[in-house]
Amino acid sequence: MDMVQLATMGGLLLVIGGFAGILAGLLGVGGGIVLVPAFYYAFAGLGYGGPELMQVCLATSLATIIVTSIRSVTSHNKKGAVEWPILRAWAPGIMIGAVIGVLVASGLRTPTLQAIFGTIGIVISFYMLFFKSEWQIADQMPGLVGRSILSPLVGFLSVLMGIGGGSFGVPIMTLHGLPIHRAVATAAGFGLVIAVPSVIAFLFVDVAGAPPYTLGAVNVPAFLIVIFATTLTAPLGVRIAHALDPKPLKRAFGVFLLLVAGNMLRKALLG
Repeated sequence: MDMVQLATMGGLLLVIGGFAGILAGLLGVGGGIVLVPAFYYAFAGLGYGGPELMQVCLATSLATIIVTSIRSVTSHNKKGAVEWPILRAWAPGIMIGAVIGVLVASGLRTPTLQAIFGTIGIVISFYMLFFKSEWQIADQMPGLVGRSILSPLVGFLSVLMGIGGGSFGVPIMTLHGLPIHRAVATAAGFGLVIAVPSVIAFLFVDVAGAPPYTLGAVNVPAFLIVIFATTLTAPLGVRIAHALDPKPLKRAFGVFLLLVAGNMLRKALLG
């Protein structure tokens, strides 16, 4: 990679990380839902469009989640919002599901992973557009049987999407009677439980035709630049969130995600 390409890649990643940080602070959504498609379009636009490129996008997104989840859990814990009993009970199943997710993802090619991302992304976008916080199906979290099914599923699907635990964990917890702020805080812990084992596993995945400076499936420059950019811009997103009504902004992001996920699905089906 020559210096011009390197500078272009660095600039793109700064913009991507900055955008993800603003969204995380503004809407409380994990950056992964933005980072995975953004990484894909950035790397593909620079000529790295191999059959295993989506593996790099997923792994690098999950690597950033390690840092952002630690920061988020620490912040929420200072306010006493993390439900540690739930996190401890769900962590083993989530970790198992995450590792299985890496094993499955490492054997899939980009079009299949795009189709998975697009399909689940559309479901998440409908959740953001239409879900009402007062909806509830139970007054307490699932017991052993339900947890044994749902916790590995959360880890598995999150790895295939390259995201933390919020997109699946928050709906599960709020539907089972947990207040939204405690669900968001606890789901940040889900993200850490998902990201750590999956990134360790992805470091041992060999990706052909990966962008330069990729360790296993994790692209190190993308990881470092995005962490730097999100750290700078997330507080800006928080300030905007306090100044504006978040509900229409969340709906707008739901529409944006619907378009992005739909385009991913289109590329997977039509090439």
